Amino acid sequence: MPTTNLFDLTGKRALITGSSRGLGLAMATALANAGAAVVLNARDGVALGAAAHDLAATGATVNAVAFDVTNRDSINEAVNHIEDEIGPIDILVNNAGMQFRSSLEAFPPEKFDQVIATNLTSVFNVSQPVARHMISRGTGKIVNICSLLSELSRPSVAPYAATKAAVANITRGMAVDWAKHGLNVNGIAPGYFATELNDALLKDDKFNAWIESRTPMGRWGQPEELGGAIVFLASEASRFVNGHILYVDGAFTATV
Repeated sequence: MPTTNLFDLTGKRALITGSSRGLGLAMATALANAGAAVVLNARDGVALGAAAHDLAATGATVNAVAFDVTNRDSINEAVNHIEDEIGPIDILVNNAGMQFRSSLEAFPPEKFDQVIATNLTSVFNVSQPVARHMISRGTGKIVNICSLLSELSRPSVAPYAATKAAVANITRGMAVDWAKHGLNVNGIAPGYFATELNDALLKDDKFNAWIESRTPMGRWGQPEELGGAIVFLASEASRFVNGHILYVDGAFTATV
């Protein structure tokens, strides 16, 4: 097979959680551009519908399925609907997540629980029912979105960093358990990207200057720059890559 064909996702279907905007939508767009049919997901049906409409206008094959990644009943219903009515899920991207910033001594316990549920428990919630279908077919690709904070931390984001460290390790655990069934499970750890989630940081001149000086490439990442990584891990090009965390961070974690 020619090398370029290894990245062709024609005939594959990808479910991307948290994909009505930001990095999720950027990755969905990259997968669609590589030939995959995509299923967008978010809780907000209005935003989800708008994203699906815009992506479909580019010629992509798009479905939109709204469900809450913290609600197991909702997830199971959605996964069954996709498998039965839309088609098999060949690729799962666990991207849904949230951030809440506060010093740890003042961090509201209910927000801690929400961050854990949204960023970590959701990865198990969605992966388990999807993986059961993949296992029955003997093939499947799962990509969990980690973070450079899977390895590091900074003030005000300790719970977020904890969830992302756990996502990195559950990714390895999924690979260990499911590789024998033909599944590839890997993670992408983005650095600081210019998205709506980071809007407050982008508008903070001091923080913005710190990112530009701290990142060897001297700038924030752009959402479309995750495209190559997600297509690689979703495609046959990564067939013997399993349990790996791919950092896409402009060399942030490579320097001190």
